[in-house]
Amino acid sequence: MFPLLTKLEPEFSHRLALRFLRVMGQLPGGQTVLNTFAGSAVSDPRLQVNFLGQAFPNPIGVAAGMDKDASAVAALFALGFGAVEIGTVTPLPQSGNDAPRLWRVPEHDALINALGFPSKGVGVVRDRLAGKSFPGVLGINLGKNRETTLDDAAADYANVLSVLWDASNYAVINVSSPNTPGLRDLQRPEALTRILRQVCDVNRQAARIHDKAEVPLLVKISPDLTKDELHEVIDTAFSEGAAGLIVANTTTSRDGLSNIRPEWRGGLSGQPVRQRAISLVSEARQIVGPSPAIIGAGGVSSAQDVIKFMRAGANTVQLCTGFVYGGPGLPRRISRDLISFVEREGLHRISDIIGADIVNPAATARETFDVSDIAMSEPDFALTSS
Repeated sequence: MFPLLTKLEPEFSHRLALRFLRVMGQLPGGQTVLNTFAGSAVSDPRLQVNFLGQAFPNPIGVAAGMDKDASAVAALFALGFGAVEIGTVTPLPQSGNDAPRLWRVPEHDALINALGFPSKGVGVVRDRLAGKSFPGVLGINLGKNRETTLDDAAADYANVLSVLWDASNYAVINVSSPNTPGLRDLQRPEALTRILRQVCDVNRQAARIHDKAEVPLLVKISPDLTKDELHEVIDTAFSEGAAGLIVANTTTSRDGLSNIRPEWRGGLSGQPVRQRAISLVSEARQIVGPSPAIIGAGGVSSAQDVIKFMRAGANTVQLCTGFVYGGPGLPRRISRDLISFVEREGLHRISDIIGADIVNPAATARETFDVSDIAMSEPDFALTSS
């Protein structure tokens, strides 16, 4: 089935793939079938990473945008992901931007999307998650409705968290998508402060009601920030109660693309973003120090990419475009290659390499974990790529 999806319009093929995964996740024995793509490698204890008060079974997560409305969470975990982040979820249902709004760039293993937070709304997502438990870490990506003004945006973020608080292991404040008008202005200190204070108030109240710890809050940042803007976002986020960052969202840059079509509007993801995202992870880690959480995102499609992100300072990574091009066996392949890397380097666990390039930037070749000769697993087939 999956190879056929590469011949269809990108957004339609994405919906079809999610529908298939959702059905498989609900059918008796369906998750067992999906588990055959994962194998035992994805749950090897050497791949476990502990942060945000959670045990991530492996460092491979699904980024927001893959499953916006929590339609296939169980299936994605069955394929071997250690974490799944759903969303972006908005308070009220909205259709997003006009189509066409998603384009493949296969020669660069990239996608360009101008979706604009299409969402069935927090009520539908709540119904799909209520009473469910999963074998990994579940994140909720919070957003605002398009019609909500920037001055009133904080209430939208707080609303989504309030409804989904007890269904999430962590929550993400998405102020960095380029596809909702003005949204990136919410990264500015005054606006981000308003959002974090209102969301933190909801978080504290919910924690008291449920007699549990507060849900860790992360801020997802743009890869297009200047160095000064990065410092501002980080200073604001952590002074107002954030536990970490997701680095980074899609970019409006078209650098590295060999052909650019005039209709390609919105955010670029995939291979062209990778090096910028890794560099930004490194910059952020050097600013925040060793303790706060950083999840790396941008062009992850192999074990080599995971290792580079983690060495730069990421605790774990997320992928979306890589999954589109790599197919359902990708988590298994990355996990197997990571285990081979751990064994070859004589490590106790993969988390030993977090921040290695920062802790000892002048390390020897052995200490910097050369990944160039990893025997990479062969891909099976793509999910929705062309």
